[in-house]
Amino acid sequence: MCTLIDQDNYILNRMHLASLQAESYIESEIVSAMCLILNQKNDKRFQEQVYCLLPDIVNMALSKHPKGEFISSKTNKEFRVEDYPCFIPFIDAKKLTSHPYIFAPVCYSGHWWLWVIDTTKRRFHILDPLHKKAPSDERKQHNKFTVRYVISRLRAYAGGKSLKKDEKEKEIKASYVKISGQKSSYDCAIYVMKWLELIEPENIKKGKYEWDNWKQEEVDHYRVEYASRILFSEMNKERDQAIRESNAIRLSKPSSVLLSPFCQINSTDIETA
Repeated sequence: MCTLIDQDNYILNRMHLASLQAESYIESEIVSAMCLILNQKNDKRFQEQVYCLLPDIVNMALSKHPKGEFISSKTNKEFRVEDYPCFIPFIDAKKLTSHPYIFAPVCYSGHWWLWVIDTTKRRFHILDPLHKKAPSDERKQHNKFTVRYVISRLRAYAGGKSLKKDEKEKEIKASYVKISGQKSSYDCAIYVMKWLELIEPENIKKGKYEWDNWKQEEVDHYRVEYASRILFSEMNKERDQAIRESNAIRLSKPSSVLLSPFCQINSTDIETA
């Protein structure tokens, strides 16, 4: 059973949803689906201010340029947006170039973090659920490659201005924001998805952001929340079938009860068999 198909046939299946089970590492397709859903949300934040960049191109580029080098040691080719034709249709060029903030989830070596990019002032911030600074020189190189080449070139490809202040600029400075993070080895994507929704970029000052320290029970409940939001999203053309066939959630129609703190469903109930 397909669980979500947007107008351009972005597909998730049972295996992807299974990654929302308790103590599981969440797959990239789930984060991409939530980016699609948020970008379609009918409120000022996502219609005028924040564009959530799907992680597919960035993650694939990092896998092809594992050392964060412009010329890939694997293919001996430079990074080019045109080399990723299967992901280009899912880029909203208008929002990518018009919105003042780009939120870009990134995953590498099994860990998720979030770029917050102010395109107007060309300022860059990193929200990492695990680290308060770049954990290694390799990560510093990946961060520079991600913005200087991948995201900046994506924006230029879509018709916007480069994120670099000067073509001769060698470095892009990015501050790590001090923010409460994960308490486990597998919840990084949950934090990143919640930050996509809630972080107010204009409140990020001097690399520090005041934020509640979520309890593990809350983080586990977010997994249920995301499962229900994907299943019951208006973008899900298989929504009615998902409701009928789901062994974990037996509701005739979308219900706010799933998001209630008194709901008895938890992340261990997310099953796909």
